[in-house]
Amino acid sequence: MKRLVLVGGGHAHVEVLRRFGRAPAAGTELVLVSPHRLTPYSGMLPGLLAGHYESAAAHIDLERLARFAGARFARTLAAGIDPHARSVALAEGGALAFDLLSLDVGSAPASAGVPGAAEHALGVKPIDRFLHAWDGWRARARAGTLARLLVVGGGAAGVETVLAMRYRLAREGGRAGAVECALATDADRLLPMHPPRVQAMLARILGERGVRLHLATPAARIEPGALIAANGARIAADAIVWSTGAAALPWLRGLGLALDPAGFVAVNESLQSISHAHVFAAGDCATMLGHARPRSGVFAVRQGPPLAANLRAALAGRPLARYVPQEHALALISAGDRYAVAARGGWAAEGRWVWTWKDWIDRRFVRRYAVS
Repeated sequence: MKRLVLVGGGHAHVEVLRRFGRAPAAGTELVLVSPHRLTPYSGMLPGLLAGHYESAAAHIDLERLARFAGARFARTLAAGIDPHARSVALAEGGALAFDLLSLDVGSAPASAGVPGAAEHALGVKPIDRFLHAWDGWRARARAGTLARLLVVGGGAAGVETVLAMRYRLAREGGRAGAVECALATDADRLLPMHPPRVQAMLARILGERGVRLHLATPAARIEPGALIAANGARIAADAIVWSTGAAALPWLRGLGLALDPAGFVAVNESLQSISHAHVFAAGDCATMLGHARPRSGVFAVRQGPPLAANLRAALAGRPLARYVPQEHALALISAGDRYAVAARGGWAAEGRWVWTWKDWIDRRFVRRYAVS
């Protein structure tokens, strides 16, 4: 009997569980290690912030999915991983030996190098912690003790986050509706990885929603109640959201696995560690060498099927398949209310129909894992 241990309940691993549940691998014991029973779908986070979804609609039940897959669910943190000894230490005590290991543990907010960011700003991930803080900020806004909210980061995640918050606060009205929302980025334009047409669309929408923009404003430090820019300007804020991209989880550096220069697990075209053949990694925690892609949910989702196939092949001693991610992916960027922008390559569109399309895609994804 071989043991496959999945550490983390990310978007790729939920597909691995679903596929192993539909077609179990003979002679394999499957174990999922995650501290959370429910894992959020990142594509629905803006809708959660805006109030379009209840929490249950945007989360996947890992315990239920593990049961469908015939997997043991260890609801705890992986306190340590030794890829040489093939062992995972559990925070609750004990250890799991493994024949194959797969990591899908996400990333951390990229706040290193900015003094005060970790202490005085809150990253969007982990999402559960962020949603809890958001509930508290809304209560403060209604009470009149939170009047200015700042999101740092001009990528799609930052734009979606500030627009969702602005919409929710405006809907709640009263003092909450008067909260001033702003977005700061070190770039001289929004969404630098998107075409100019998409940048213009979102800049216009932010202006129409009353979000104040601070372009070309790199943060020198974060103080209680303010961002201090490199030019000395002070942007006051009662709450600061850090959404500047993904950084590798620090503990990955202690595993002895080959990493890329940024500290992410380096994998080949089979999603296999380049240093340890019995270790695989996917999602935000991994970098496919030669195929750098944005660390976004759409690419993590697409890694699920090839990861499942190669884990199954490795268990059976068969050759692994080569997987090359697509160059471009459809981006659906919500604008707070039931309005969104779509972009792929040089094509772009906007409207309520785009939000309806995005909503259908997101709900379908979550329903896929509501197995019995």
